[in-house]
Amino acid sequence: MPELPEVETVVRGLQAVLPGRRILDVRLGGKTNFIEDPAALERELPGSRVGAVRRHGKFIVVSLEKPKGDAPASSLLIHLGMTGQILVCLPEAPIAPHTHVFLGLDNGREFRYVDIRRFGKMRMLSGDSPKAPLGELGLDPLEASKQQFSALVLSRRARIKALLLDQSVLRGMGNIYTDESLWRARIHPARLGASLKEGEIYALYRAMRNVLNEAIRLRGSSISDYVDSEGQRGEFQLRHRVYQRLGKKCFRCGARIRRVIVAGRSSYFCPACQRAPRARKRH
Repeated sequence: MPELPEVETVVRGLQAVLPGRRILDVRLGGKTNFIEDPAALERELPGSRVGAVRRHGKFIVVSLEKPKGDAPASSLLIHLGMTGQILVCLPEAPIAPHTHVFLGLDNGREFRYVDIRRFGKMRMLSGDSPKAPLGELGLDPLEASKQQFSALVLSRRARIKALLLDQSVLRGMGNIYTDESLWRARIHPARLGASLKEGEIYALYRAMRNVLNEAIRLRGSSISDYVDSEGQRGEFQLRHRVYQRLGKKCFRCGARIRRVIVAGRSSYFCPACQRAPRARKRH
């Protein structure tokens, strides 16, 4: 599933081509179960002008402006799910299988949403509608201060892997970048967040931000279906040090990478560099 760096990469690509463009028409494919209200897209998008494109956690928010005197401003909210892709191309470009949404733009180009498994989400947010699910999300990992991050970690008894994946705590983190951050910080994924010392918390904070920024610079990790808005694959998968490297040697110490289930998710770690928490003694 695309995580923060992949979504940020897509957003930056869209920021270069969408703002200021007017949407002329909407065409939907036959399978639109991932759209909350397909009729709302067909009703509200034509005639709208794109004001801005931004990322909110793993969501893409396309703000829309209406002509003066018309309905209040609204937004198109998109979640890429597991296999969602957004492409902006010429109308004569070959249409990829599983392309479900076409938005005709006033510069002769076309916005296309492709999703093989249709686990993504798309919905309209009106100016007066509730902002959920955006309002239910936590801090952005790249915007949180050291103090805010430390307070979040120490205030919960959850295991650190589960805590980092909790979108109500930190919006945008996922399995790949959580495992990579914990490996860099030398912290086992099953450690309780509240058990971490101040130095460990700050090491994790630095590692998380460095991993995310490096991944954004390399346009994300292309492990399965992810491509950016130009159809190009990311390169950060070449820098993975622990994720999906079960049985391979640790780049740091040479021990064999292992896998454990934490909070129902596969977690890759080095047993030498990331020491497991001691089991509690039974009385």
